Amino acid sequence: MQIILGIDPGSRITGFGLIKIDGSKLSYIESGCIRTGGGELPVRLKVIFEEMVTVVENFSPDVVAIERVFMHRNPDSALKLGQARGAAICAAVTNGLQVSEYTPAEIKRATVGKGNANKEQVQHMVKALLSLPGTPQEDAADALAVAICHANTGEMMSQIGSAAGAIDLKGRRRGRYR
Repeated sequence: MQIILGIDPGSRITGFGLIKIDGSKLSYIESGCIRTGGGELPVRLKVIFEEMVTVVENFSPDVVAIERVFMHRNPDSALKLGQARGAAICAAVTNGLQVSEYTPAEIKRATVGKGNANKEQVQHMVKALLSLPGTPQEDAADALAVAICHANTGEMMSQIGSAAGAIDLKGRRRGRYR
């Protein structure tokens, strides 16, 4: 069993979502949004850091997964997003947690099945995959999708690791008994 904290960073709204993976079964734990208000950026970053520390302390996740920054049209927005990510990552690392990063396309592919899915498709699939009674708020759904992506990627990597444990890429036996 593993608890995964997914984070969808934003300088005004940072989404978070916690899921439990037990074998191949995913279960919803909690999700929400950290709203930083309209103050100066350093104050908003402090809010993100402190609230993420509280989430980590309250739910004791085993690992954190976060969306990578991408630059679309506005470099200033990308820089602010990067700083919000940094605040969230620092909160995780300060508490001794490993952090994995995923691109938006990887997250959508792992959750919806296609890398160009829209927000409504992500919300719908998160609701379906976690058997939620209602549709989660957009930023919380995105954070849950990040956690689902990590669960799916981790599961796939463990399967690949098990298969690769017997023979390496050059066809030689690996492990203790050569």
